[in-house]
Amino acid sequence: MVLLHLVDTFAERPFTGNPAAVCLLDGPRSVEWMQQLAFELGFAETAYVLRTEDGFSLRWFTPVLEVALCGHATMASAHVLWSIGRAHGPITFQTQSGVLTCERKGRLIYLDLPRIAAVDAPPPIGLFAALGLRPVSVKRADEDFLIEVQDEDIVRRAAPDMRNLAQVKMRGVAITAPSRNPEFDFVSRFFAPASGIDEDAVTGSTHCALGPFWAERLGKQSLRAQQLSKRGGVLTLEVQPERVRIGGHALTVFTGALPI
Repeated sequence: MVLLHLVDTFAERPFTGNPAAVCLLDGPRSVEWMQQLAFELGFAETAYVLRTEDGFSLRWFTPVLEVALCGHATMASAHVLWSIGRAHGPITFQTQSGVLTCERKGRLIYLDLPRIAAVDAPPPIGLFAALGLRPVSVKRADEDFLIEVQDEDIVRRAAPDMRNLAQVKMRGVAITAPSRNPEFDFVSRFFAPASGIDEDAVTGSTHCALGPFWAERLGKQSLRAQQLSKRGGVLTLEVQPERVRIGGHALTVFTGALPI
């Protein structure tokens, strides 16, 4: 029997933040099976957790492909393991992005993720036309692009042409600006239609690049970020030389079982 949980992450109340499906496996499953289930569920990410001798292995799938790093589904997985008593202290996950750890600090769950450098790069053909905006700066962060714009209103009002954006050669793109709200340092939105996600609600992995990007500009290592998707979400960031600690709340919306 495979246990299935739906968890809202970076959320303080149900139906906000970023939902992730967490599948607790009873043994190894094929990539085909995991991809088919992720497509069936239709969430931005489905996480697959399998107990190992030294902790847990963790893999993430969008509805159309496997990804190498996903922050919110990692947080969701840790939340589930603590909630049902399969783990008690810090949790270690073996992943394609190396060893990832999660720990609880008060009411927050903190992910310890690798820092991603944002470097100057020419934009891929068609990016600005599909986004419909003019940038202040353009950076490449691993498989994604970071587009800095002038103010929060541009981020909030952005309405990309998803069909054209899906043809641009990249995994996804974040648009970001300083926050008008003094409670936050910066805001962002993230689009990845080529990966089966038109707009991600709250993107933990992208903040591995956004955190250092804004830490350098603002001259501070501790940041609070707001993702301006329809569901919205809040992230607490601690930028370190090689890692980024990302904190947020998580809650379970439903649990079930798969008889397959």
